[in-house]
Amino acid sequence: MLAKLMGFFLLGLVRVLTGSQARWYGCPPKAEQRIYFANHQSHADLVMIWAALPEELRSITRPIAARDYWTKSPFRQWITTAVFNAIYVERQAATPPTAPAAAVVADSAQPGGLDPASEAPPPPSPEALRAALPEGDPLAPLVRALESGDSIIIFPEGTRGHGDDPQPFKSGLFRLAQMFPQVVLVPAWINNVQRVIPKGEVVPVPILCSVTFGAPIQLEPGEERRPFLDRARRAVMALREV
Repeated sequence: MLAKLMGFFLLGLVRVLTGSQARWYGCPPKAEQRIYFANHQSHADLVMIWAALPEELRSITRPIAARDYWTKSPFRQWITTAVFNAIYVERQAATPPTAPAAAVVADSAQPGGLDPASEAPPPPSPEALRAALPEGDPLAPLVRALESGDSIIIFPEGTRGHGDDPQPFKSGLFRLAQMFPQVVLVPAWINNVQRVIPKGEVVPVPILCSVTFGAPIQLEPGEERRPFLDRARRAVMALREV
């Protein structure tokens, strides 16, 4: 009950400070499993995009939260666990599981191993990629959440940006798209939230903000990591002009 009351309070606070405008430009709000990926310029991004979702989507959508920041105090930890149902992640680069995935693919080939006449081994299946993921991989808690049927909110830059354009996206979004091809990938642009709580400040300033949700994208067959991540970044940036 206390967590529910805090959720209502935070929703009201966000709406007073920001206007909390949600704009569904490229897709409607729909109760399907999704990965929302957005630009990242403030710790308030987590709250802003959570508040922009309708209530029926908030209940099935979990934002990621940097463990080192959101567990600094018991209150922050309670907010992120009890109210947001957030997924804690470590702010470090993930290492692609190339060797384990290759081993799984080899094991799944015909008994004699890969056919020497074949031009290239088949790509690992989503199930094989998930099985090969080490427990200590930073993506592991996100994979568990998606396997359980949750939608998630991620910030592919990894850390907060300082300019108008998002930083290059890190590999996590690509790897999740490989492991969960059935999950809908929805870009989002969070506008002005960095001015509500500028970096280094603790007192929020009322500023009109919005979250624009764009048309879903998908990982195309054979698409490489960097072209996909650049395309995903452009999909987020394009929403500034909508």
